[in-house]
Amino acid sequence: MKSVTRSLRILEAVAQHQPVTVGELTKLFGLPKSTVQRTLVTLNEAGWLRANRKDTTRWEVGARVLAVRPAALQGSSLFAAAREPMLRLRDTLNETIHLSVPDALHSMVVVDRVDCDHPVRTFHTIGDTSPLHATATGHAVLAHLPKSEVDEFATGAFEGYGEETITDPVELRAELRRVRDRGYAVNHNQYLQGVCAIAAPVLDGDSVPLAAVAVSMPDSRFEAGRLTELGRLVTETAAEITARHLH
Repeated sequence: MKSVTRSLRILEAVAQHQPVTVGELTKLFGLPKSTVQRTLVTLNEAGWLRANRKDTTRWEVGARVLAVRPAALQGSSLFAAAREPMLRLRDTLNETIHLSVPDALHSMVVVDRVDCDHPVRTFHTIGDTSPLHATATGHAVLAHLPKSEVDEFATGAFEGYGEETITDPVELRAELRRVRDRGYAVNHNQYLQGVCAIAAPVLDGDSVPLAAVAVSMPDSRFEAGRLTELGRLVTETAAEITARHLH
């Protein structure tokens, strides 16, 4: 096996069998122990693997894997909990619904999507990242983080993507207070021009935001008069996902 392919195969094997020893991996691949050990050390230095805390002779996946597939933090239970409520919301509104999770304090990552049947619709590829400060899903998550984490995030001016983007940390904090008060966030051309979204957070048992569910639509179909109704529907969907995930 070429070294990159070998590294990926070993990474996949660790993910499948973790926590796993060098000996077990050697048997699995029929490779020299020194080759497996060298690959494990390289993957560990890059943050993809780490030694198990209780038994340091065993290996498990590291934090980098979780950043590539942030939903792995929650396992598949978040997907399972979200799917049905997302489908129902799509059927009610006939607009694109997506589920995004935070990748630390860097960005939001789309992990699931349910499409509408309009010929013109918003499109978010699974794995797409978007900035926390300029999106409805990002605001929904930031609004439910402890003040210390928001302060750490909001340390300077943010990148502007259009006239509507909030670039001032003071303005962002004021917007996050509004999001917390009403229960949902609104993005009206703040990130992608011509795209609007309404999002609400999916929380864990300690009210920590795990994800955000959003309805996304072209600006041409966004009606300000429907905002309260859309906000209520998205918030109810997020609450249902939260309840299903906790149980």
